[in-house]
Amino acid sequence: MKIQSVHFNNRKKAFEVRMRNRVFAYPYARMEHGPQPGDLVREARIDEELGREGFSYVLTSGREGTVHAEQVLDYNEDSDYLREALLYKLTVEAQKRLASSALSKREIIRRLGTSATQFYRLLDQTNTRKSVGQLISLLHILDCDVELVVKKRKSA
Repeated sequence: MKIQSVHFNNRKKAFEVRMRNRVFAYPYARMEHGPQPGDLVREARIDEELGREGFSYVLTSGREGTVHAEQVLDYNEDSDYLREALLYKLTVEAQKRLASSALSKREIIRRLGTSATQFYRLLDQTNTRKSVGQLISLLHILDCDVELVVKKRKSA
């Protein structure tokens, strides 16, 4: 997730991060090295070493830190990010189960009713264009039960 711009607001004590043509807030309180009273942010810049997927900040005391785009999306509970995180976890679990399965890949492909190409796309954790349903079908063929648990969120 590329960051398009980052600005700091010492009055609100938050960064304003633009990604996907949306602006996300990220409070100073969530920073690893948060500012102490009177120690404000004096600079924030997109970090090119992180491939524009994070930003660095400098406090008036000279302390520095970095925030990754995923931290911002996680804090803001971005629905696309949460979906991709779920897909990633399911894909990694499918890879583990496949490695220990006695079924051949050809048999799994046949039972999925798909092509070999599509099967390997399902196993690619960087592919975010697959559906949760496809992964659940694959895990089912690998003798796994997948249960979705919905819980009330704990109050902050």
